[in-house]
Amino acid sequence: MSRFHLLAGAALACAAAVAAQAQAPAAATSSASLNIYSARHYQTDEALYDGFTRATGIKINRVDADDAGLLARLKTEGASSPADVILLVDASRLWRAEVDGLFQPVKSQALETRIPAALRGKDEGQGSSWFGMSTRARVIVYNKAKVARDEVDTYEELGEAKNKGRVCTRSGSHPYNLSLFGALHEHWGAQTTQRWLTGMVDNMARSPKGGDTDQIMAVASGECSVALTNTYYLARLMRSQKPQDREAVEKVGVVFPNQSSFGTHVNIAGAAVARNAKNPQAARQFLEYLASDAAQQHFADGNNEWPVVSTLKIDNPALVALGKFKAETTPVSVIGMNQIPVQRMLDRVGYK
Repeated sequence: MSRFHLLAGAALACAAAVAAQAQAPAAATSSASLNIYSARHYQTDEALYDGFTRATGIKINRVDADDAGLLARLKTEGASSPADVILLVDASRLWRAEVDGLFQPVKSQALETRIPAALRGKDEGQGSSWFGMSTRARVIVYNKAKVARDEVDTYEELGEAKNKGRVCTRSGSHPYNLSLFGALHEHWGAQTTQRWLTGMVDNMARSPKGGDTDQIMAVASGECSVALTNTYYLARLMRSQKPQDREAVEKVGVVFPNQSSFGTHVNIAGAAVARNAKNPQAARQFLEYLASDAAQQHFADGNNEWPVVSTLKIDNPALVALGKFKAETTPVSVIGMNQIPVQRMLDRVGYK
């Protein structure tokens, strides 16, 4: 049996465990409630929210939208916003909201002890503005029947002539790609980055479309031969029991790019307390809950993300199979600022 043929039941078991074993701070009154604006659109997170309510008695009301939509809504609502907690799934969006003053600082020994400083927002003495809660790597997948691994083991190679007609991606302006491109801009500089983006466009097997799962499936089917994806999309397929998913995973290989240089780009999903939160104490309590062992284990088992608490043992078979890797460490603020010139480059080179 291939190492990628992994059990799907682990996610369901984790969901039950999160609800039953949640380790949150002291319980609040059952009449309390918390308003969460969330860009996390994962069904498995229902167990996460239920676990918090069971542990604290605090009811959760949730608004779901993408990162950009949530930030636009917060700006429009201003001081009248009902939002207490903001959950975002892209590091540069966290930085943008921080710069726009949409978060309030949180001082918490529990969060500072468990979450590394590099995965926290700006701290000017009153606490950090946001906290990373999970990470995912932006890797390269390739069709094993058509491409040799050493042809695609760096990001640079995706823009080289040897991969002409092989590449597919989602939109270049999607936050996952913009964050990657912003990091690469820091490593390579403007001229090299634009030349690489031009090469990416020249190497496209088809116009950018769909999400990361679509890219993996396109590689498996032969529509293209190489693609970028976040690891948790691949891990979902690795754990699936659907025959078409198992067949697709068997056909693709995965590379953590640039292990001999600056490392593989890693993105952050994080949480913050809204600037105008009406329930700041409950909001801080929720952030501390997200850093608990039970919630961190959920990020790993429930949605195939790497937890930020380094001492936690990862049992997710897909993440274990993917193995350890060297991650690049460009600061979130730098990635965010670099996205402005990168977006102009995308427009210039015609990267849709």
